[in-house]
Amino acid sequence: MIKFRPNLTQKNLQWITQAYLSDVSPKKYDVVVVGGGIVGVASAREFVMRHPKLKMAVVEKESNLAMHQSGHNSGVIHAGIYYKPGSLKAKLCVQGLKLTYKYCDEKKIPYKKVGKLIVATSEKELSMLSALEERGRQNEVPDLQVIDGKDIKKYEPHCEGIKALLSPHTGIVDFVVVCQQYAEDFKGAGGEIFLNFKVNGFQEADDPNYPVLICSEGGQAVQAKYVLTCGGLYSDVLAELSGCSKDPRIVPFRGEYLLLKKEKSHMIKGNIYPVPDPRFPFLGVHFTPRMDGSIWLGPNALLAFRREGYKWTDIDIKELFDAIKYPGFRKLASKFIVTGVSEMVKSLIPSLQVKDLQRFVRDIKPEDVVKGPAGVRAQAMDKDGSLVDDFVFDMGKDKLGKRILHCRNAPSPGATSSQAIAKMISDKMESEFKIS
Repeated sequence: MIKFRPNLTQKNLQWITQAYLSDVSPKKYDVVVVGGGIVGVASAREFVMRHPKLKMAVVEKESNLAMHQSGHNSGVIHAGIYYKPGSLKAKLCVQGLKLTYKYCDEKKIPYKKVGKLIVATSEKELSMLSALEERGRQNEVPDLQVIDGKDIKKYEPHCEGIKALLSPHTGIVDFVVVCQQYAEDFKGAGGEIFLNFKVNGFQEADDPNYPVLICSEGGQAVQAKYVLTCGGLYSDVLAELSGCSKDPRIVPFRGEYLLLKKEKSHMIKGNIYPVPDPRFPFLGVHFTPRMDGSIWLGPNALLAFRREGYKWTDIDIKELFDAIKYPGFRKLASKFIVTGVSEMVKSLIPSLQVKDLQRFVRDIKPEDVVKGPAGVRAQAMDKDGSLVDDFVFDMGKDKLGKRILHCRNAPSPGATSSQAIAKMISDKMESEFKIS
């Protein structure tokens, strides 16, 4: 017998009944991880390595792993400069930097230590640059150094500024390849991965040893003793399925990049970043080399019209309304309405975005760029409009919910920090689920 939750729609009820009453009984696992992005797969890998006798699975709604945030990020291996000293983000990023390079060396995954320059282009930015230097040193970012304007061209011949902060160990890698290797490690340790498995419900099964029935829209189902969700853009939706609060809400922000034309790509050697303006919640446009030799310029920051909306024409009315009606988003939008309109205009007129880039590299002209890819950031937001900048874990209140741990926010830089985050999540799972 399945114990159904009272708020199930008729459609969900049909899917769950189909899954449970099919001729093939659901497979049973000690732990199931919902979400095949880099944080979910890294956590599954870490946990099965700690507990090799456990039977584990990962379920992912797409046809491949790392299809969204993990596959649409900048590919930068961050060093941990920006984050508040002593914060979890700072600690995990610095750990993640070392773990990522070590892992890539062990697995022969290509990467490049191209470095990063955070460039001040005006006198008023120097105090913030100095504060960033102090943060980086407190965070133990390796080999951080300040360079004068005349020395910037030793690293970036086409870049101009009055002073810069150099992080020589910042690098680039293809995080999709990293995630796929995590998956190979997981499967090599006995784990199973189910693709095209879109979770639409958690129900209580009649087997006390495997009480959580995880159902998908396609009629598939698996049973588990315990569940971890790492749902990224749908992390709040998954949490609500097990009776958790609607807060914090995920509001999707699309970041669009321009591409420097191939014949101009020689102009950029490494990462060039602006000094962040503390008045605004996002970093600003920057120059990012990629493993394939291309140069990404951007991104901007726009409200996405659906959670996985990479273009203006990607619209989901229900998801868009869900974001707009959220009190936190309305408060944020009212505070930054001028900035938001400016970002929209720049998206429609790329030459205006090029003006921002010309603060650093004057030789770039509008005719040197073309429209590039886009990513969508799962921004966790509170009702008061503040952006959630730390990790959020949640569990339901009833018997079933206490067997499901939700990672509702794994803030940037999640890819760089993936192995360090996985260790922290595994510690949390051991504690909450009493797994020794």
